[in-house]
Amino acid sequence: MDMIKIGKFIAQLRKEQGLTQEQLGEKVGVTNKTVSRWETGNYLPPADALLTMSEMFGVSVNELLSGHRLKEEEYKQAAEENLTQTIKSSSFALKDKIDFFKKKWLRDHIAIMVFLGICIIGVFVAGAIMKNSLIGYVAILMMVLAHCWRNNTMMTYVEQNAFDGTGNT
Repeated sequence: MDMIKIGKFIAQLRKEQGLTQEQLGEKVGVTNKTVSRWETGNYLPPADALLTMSEMFGVSVNELLSGHRLKEEEYKQAAEENLTQTIKSSSFALKDKIDFFKKKWLRDHIAIMVFLGICIIGVFVAGAIMKNSLIGYVAILMMVLAHCWRNNTMMTYVEQNAFDGTGNT
């Protein structure tokens, strides 16, 4: 994506509508300085602003990201290029998303994990006090099961949120 070309196209569309940068900014919900930064190619408008301008100017988001009006035969190729560039410039890599949702799940479930840990330690200590190795083995089994539960539920949560976005952030 050529941000300068995109900016010039936004400026052209704005002028065709007879809008000042300040008027466009008010309609999109930003300042005139932000519009100026878009039009000079210093910044790319966020997705919500692109959607608003698309509707306002009667062009597709694909055309905005291409920096010109597209002919029908150009549309598919431009869409593919724009999507590829958007993915490459995404602010979050998949690894970052996975790490974020793992940490979020752990924060949300810390009380349960502490409770399970205390229970496991209690069973282990009881086995040691009673000098019963079978109870010690039960504590180890409980620890393995708790780990499996934690990992399985956490990864299910991560997959739902990081990959297909069905959860809330």
